This record gives sequence, structure tokens and C-alpha cells, in this order.
Amino acid sequence: MTTEIGSQAEGLRQRWTPETDPEWNPNLPYGGKVYLARKKKSDPFHIRIIEVVVVIATLSFAYYAYFYFDHLHFNITHAYAHLGYPQAQHQVGQRYLHGKGVDKHGGKAMEWFRKAADQGHPHAAYNLAIGHLRGYRTDVKDGEAHKLIAHAASKGVEEAHKVLNNVCTRGGCD
Repeated sequence: MTTEIGSQAEGLRQRWTPETDPEWNPNLPYGGKVYLARKKKSDPFHIRIIEVVVVIATLSFAYYAYFYFDHLHFNITHAYAHLGYPQAQHQVGQRYLHGKGVDKHGGKAMEWFRKAADQGHPHAAYNLAIGHLRGYRTDVKDGEAHKLIAHAASKGVEEAHKVLNNVCTRGGCD
């Protein structure tokens, strides 16, 4: 058995030697033999269609992102708001309130402010209370507007300090 392996090893060594190969050139770098590149087969038709579709989709998205940035920003922020991020919920409320990237809708704005305020977002609490005081339809109960403004003021919202000192001290927050 060992003689068979030894003779196979010798056969492998004898199959190729630089002296017997007509393509061997010791003057060439990297071992004296250069392998030529094979011609690549062209891609199948369905791969080319997929590539064209991807390029068109990328260009379309770039156009949409450039010319309709506010709408794109609203949709992305809206997705994060549905995931429960209070900052995103506040931003969606702001977008609905001011109509930036979406149609103005005060009621939806107050709904999003409520969701963010329930999670402790100070600006959303302030906006919800101010919306209630300005007559927007909210689910703010009696005396809750004062608590929301006080919460916002305790978290450093400057406008809340002003409203707390000027309006709420006169009984306008009830």
C-alpha cells in the first residue's frame, strides 16, 4: 500500500516540470507562467432587467427625496411615531399642526401630542395644554392643562414658564 502511494506521488511530481512545459518562462514574475483571463459569459437577460429596475428605482427615490423632502420626512417620522418614540410623536404632531409635509389637521396633532405627553415629552405636554387653551378639540380634563404646563416648565421649556407665570396665575389654565 505504501508503495502505491509513493508511486502516485512520484507520478504527480513527474506530470509537470518547468523544463517540459513550453509556456514556462523563468523571466516572468510570479513563478514563470502567466494565465490568461478567460472571456466572461454575458449576464442572463433577467439579471439585466433586474439591474435596470434597480437603477430606475434608485433614481426615482433620489428625485422623490430631493423634491418632496418634507413629505418623505413626515412618512419616516410617522413610522417611528407608530413604533412609540415620543420625539417622533411630537414631530408628527408639529407637522400636522403646521401642515408641513401633510395637510393641516389640529385634531390629529393633538392626538399625537397626547401620545408623546403620556410618555413624558415636555414640549408635547406644553403643546397639548396650549392647544386645549386655544380651543382645539383635545381630551384634556379640567385642571390637567395646568399640570401639563407645570410639567413642561419643570423640564425647562421656557414658553411654559411664561405661560405658567402670566396665564395660569390668573386662573386661565383651568
